[in-house]
Amino acid sequence: MTDKRACFDFEVVFSNGGGLQGQGFRLDIEGDDIADSELAAYIIRDLRLLMVGEVRILNKQIIEERHKRPNKDAGVTEAAIGDGAVLVDLSHTIEHGMITYKGLPAPLICDYLSREQSRTQYNAGTEFQIARIDMVANTGTYLDTPFHRYAHGTDLAGLDLSDIADLPGVVARVSGIGTRAINWGNFAALEVKGRAVLINTGWDRHWRTDSYFENHPFLTEAAALWLRDQGAALVGIDSFNIDDTSGGTRPVHSVLLGAGIPIVEHMTGLDRLPVEGFRFSAVPPKIKGMGTFPVRAHARLCACG
Repeated sequence: MTDKRACFDFEVVFSNGGGLQGQGFRLDIEGDDIADSELAAYIIRDLRLLMVGEVRILNKQIIEERHKRPNKDAGVTEAAIGDGAVLVDLSHTIEHGMITYKGLPAPLICDYLSREQSRTQYNAGTEFQIARIDMVANTGTYLDTPFHRYAHGTDLAGLDLSDIADLPGVVARVSGIGTRAINWGNFAALEVKGRAVLINTGWDRHWRTDSYFENHPFLTEAAALWLRDQGAALVGIDSFNIDDTSGGTRPVHSVLLGAGIPIVEHMTGLDRLPVEGFRFSAVPPKIKGMGTFPVRAHARLCACG
């Protein structure tokens, strides 16, 4: 069923004087419509208002738009019911000549030992291919460790698996917010403590185009501080960079990696995840002296969350 949201203005009149107004308010709904009285109840409850005399709902429209609030049953799909689970790939494919970040070289993928060459080393009917790849660590969908930013930070080999594998996850949907800068308010309604917070901007639709490198969405420093202080375990984004790249500072990397919170960039497919009810993993090789490496980021959808 297509997700529906109510878009409306409202006026609240308090019984002890004063009032409150809201324009363009949006609310996830079940079904194709919702009564004004139900919307009024949501406003009173969600805003924790007291002494409400009257709530007027104005200019109500029902629109088709992906739900943004946590849904307790979102992880329960047909394929996930029972003992089964659904694995959702959230990584871009690494290809020969692919540019992830302008200014960094593309990966070179070739044979170290071709199948034809291997036939001279094995018995008839037996052949192997050994591939070779030459690439920078920041290629495709990759994970940043504290060592990426700080000389004495934890590197790939120093990560605990519990920091990057089988984490409870939550998705923050921020596509269509009308601004490139993603502030802390976009996360305030989510429970992020101990979770992988995945930010669905929709920017992955530009992957492998020039548009991907220009005017991408990014987190503000205030958002990074909020996620840090609320106890996020990992932060991922489907954009070109989690930071604003127009200048030379990288406050989001500095804040999150300084707190030991890994970052996953250049993700894809986050629109296929529920808001919550899944486990997230992004495990790189165990390499000493490196702070960044590609990962096969994926989510495991389950009924239990």
